Amino acid sequence: WDGEIARRFTEALAERAQAGVKVNAILDAQGTQKMGRQNLERLRDAGVEVAKYHSGLWPDPRRYNNRTHRKLLIIDGKIGFVGGAGIADLWTGNADSPQHWRDNHYRVTGPVVAQLQASFAISWLKIRGEVLHGLNYFPPLANTGPYLAQAIRGGAHYENLDLMYLLAIASAQKTLRIENAYFLPDDLVRKELIEAAKRSAKVEIVVPGKKIDQKLVRLASRRHWPELIRAGVRIFEYQPTMVHVKLMIVDDIFVSIGSGNFDNRSVRLNDEANLDVLDRDFAAQQTHLFENDKKQSREVTAVELRGLHFANPFQQAAGLVAPQL
Repeated sequence: WDGEIARRFTEALAERAQAGVKVNAILDAQGTQKMGRQNLERLRDAGVEVAKYHSGLWPDPRRYNNRTHRKLLIIDGKIGFVGGAGIADLWTGNADSPQHWRDNHYRVTGPVVAQLQASFAISWLKIRGEVLHGLNYFPPLANTGPYLAQAIRGGAHYENLDLMYLLAIASAQKTLRIENAYFLPDDLVRKELIEAAKRSAKVEIVVPGKKIDQKLVRLASRRHWPELIRAGVRIFEYQPTMVHVKLMIVDDIFVSIGSGNFDNRSVRLNDEANLDVLDRDFAAQQTHLFENDKKQSREVTAVELRGLHFANPFQQAAGLVAPQL
């Protein structure tokens, strides 16, 4: 929550609250440290109900690693937005410079919006002890399109996201495309990726290159690329800017989008929100985006990774802290 777009977003929420709309906002205490007192006071003065996720001067150390990483906006319980975009000037461009990231965000209608709203409501209950209910939050919703969709809640107390990723990878028979900002899969996910490649599935992964915002993540991730590449997995590093996309496409029919990364933090520590869609047309649209990003990426070869475990002490150190990245 930073920059000019954050100020404009603050004003938009404040204006709606002053017009009589019930506005609830959940802010991650760590992730909104740059928000500034002015924006926060503007929201509260306008009547926006603001809840800080794990706030406090001395947060409980047992919960310190549990943050909300969800990027959700639900309007009148009828329209939802989900994806990877945050509220900062990094997302105001179109990957046209290193100062503007590449990301996907989606507008959603239909019954699945109630599932996204439920994710928000559960977090609100956990923070404020208040149940958000009634037709203003959960109106009747009719089908609005041909897609089959399901919201996936990830968090510290349930393994939905982890299991979904595993089962989707294990089911891949022909193609598996993954584009992810922080690609640090655990041993079991790496095993399933290797097995998918061995059964002749075309496995392609697009990740950030040198312009990644978390250098340690790239170091830790690259430690395990040799075994993946040897198995037939193709890995591409996006070149123009930081790629913050979270996208998985399986066999040209199943798509997962949202906030969840392929790392321990997303599948076991943070609260996340993904949306799974079963539809060939939607999968084709997302494949077009994936292929366009792949064209702007450089494929990583086994030769350049030779001796990776031993040549770089920073690489070894990054591996030790990978579960916390």
